[in-house]
Amino acid sequence: MLNTVIIEDERPALENLAAAITSIADDIQIVARLGSVRESIEFLSQKPDVDLIFSDVQLSDGLSFEIFSQGNVRTPVIFITGYDEFMMNAFEYNGIDYLLKPVDREDLRKALRK
Repeated sequence: MLNTVIIEDERPALENLAAAITSIADDIQIVARLGSVRESIEFLSQKPDVDLIFSDVQLSDGLSFEIFSQGNVRTPVIFITGYDEFMMNAFEYNGIDYLLKPVDREDLRKALRK
């Protein structure tokens, strides 16, 4: 079982992503759905058993890169955003893929294989 976290501040986007993930792979468990930089830092600082993070880049209280810049999160991240301007930054912060919204299911499937 792959334990995952979704970091997304827009409820419809979060629900669509969660539905897409669970429809693609039945061996994935979403252990947390987080909506802000602050909430994500607090959750991840507890060192939960997480194998993969799906994260939007722009959250209501800042860029998600703030979460990963602290150096204590080593979990691979698939960044999912509506903007391509942050792509190069994503790979500095454990990024293994960068998907643009709306997420194509085949692109999501390929990212999960990584």
